[in-house]
Amino acid sequence: MTDYGHDLLFGAFVTPTAQPVRHAVDVAVAADRAGLDLVTFQDHPYQPRFHDTWTLLSYVAARTERIRLSGNVLNLPLRQPAVLARSAASLDLLSGGRFELGIGAGGFWDAIAAMGGRRLSPGQAVQALDEAIQVIREVWAADKPGGIRVDGEYYQVRGAKRGPAPAHDVKIWVGAYKPRMLRLTGRVADGWLPTLQYLEGGTADLTTMNAQIDEAAVAAGRDPGAVRRLLNIGGQFAATGRSFLNGPPEQWAEDLAGVALEHGVSAFILAGDDPAVIELFANEVAPATRELVAEERAH
Repeated sequence: MTDYGHDLLFGAFVTPTAQPVRHAVDVAVAADRAGLDLVTFQDHPYQPRFHDTWTLLSYVAARTERIRLSGNVLNLPLRQPAVLARSAASLDLLSGGRFELGIGAGGFWDAIAAMGGRRLSPGQAVQALDEAIQVIREVWAADKPGGIRVDGEYYQVRGAKRGPAPAHDVKIWVGAYKPRMLRLTGRVADGWLPTLQYLEGGTADLTTMNAQIDEAAVAAGRDPGAVRRLLNIGGQFAATGRSFLNGPPEQWAEDLAGVALEHGVSAFILAGDDPAVIELFANEVAPATRELVAEERAH
C-alpha cells in the first residue's frame, strides 16, 4: 500500500463543447458553487466542436470565485512553452492563484500536423516536453539573474526576459502512461494525471506505474511524495452497488478511499457535464471519502 499523504482534492473534467456556447462555463460555475476543488478541460485545438481551451479557462476564471483551474491536459505541440508560461502566470495572477498547469506531450499527430504543428515520434515528444518544462520554470523564475537560456533540440530560448512570476507555486501535472513519460514525471513534474479508462488493467495498473515514477524520482534525488497522483474517473450513481464506481454515493466513497490508501491517489476528477451529478459528487462523495481516508490515516 502506498499513501503519499497529500490532502484530497475533488474536481470536475468538463467537456469544452462549443454548443451550447456557455454550457461548459455553466458546468464550471456549478462545480465552483458546489465546493469542488478543481475544474479541468481537455485541450484539442484541432477539434472545431470544442472551445479553445485556453480561452475557456480564462473566461471560467473570471466567472468563478474559489475553484482551481487546469487543462487536462494542455496540448504542448500547439502551445509554445515560453508563451504558455507567461499565459499561465498571468491567469494565475488574475485569478488570485487558482491556476495549475496540466500538460501533455501530444497525440493525434495527423491533426496536430494539419494545424501546423510539428510531428514528433513518441521519444521525441517526451524530450520536447522535458525541454518545455525547463523553459516554463525558467520563465516563472522571475528573481533569477540574467535572461533565460535553454538550448534544447526542440525548444531554444536565448536571452528572453523572465517573469512575471505566478501568484503561487503553480504545479505542473503531466498526463503520462508509457515508461518514458512516467520516468519524466518522476524526474521533473509535480503531479501525474492519467485517466482511469485508459488503464487496461484498471486501478491495478497504478501499482507498477507508481513504482516507475517513484524510482525515477529517487534517481533524480527527489522524494516520490513530491509528485501528487491525480486520476480522471468516470462512473454511474445508482441506488444499489453494482461494480466499481457504479452504485450509491457511500459506495463511491469506499471505492475512492481504497484507491487513495492503496495507490496514493489524492485527487479524483470526475468526467461529466451534468451539474446535478457534480453536486452529488461534491456534497456526498467528497466529504465521505475524506472522512474514510482520515480515519485510516489516524490508525
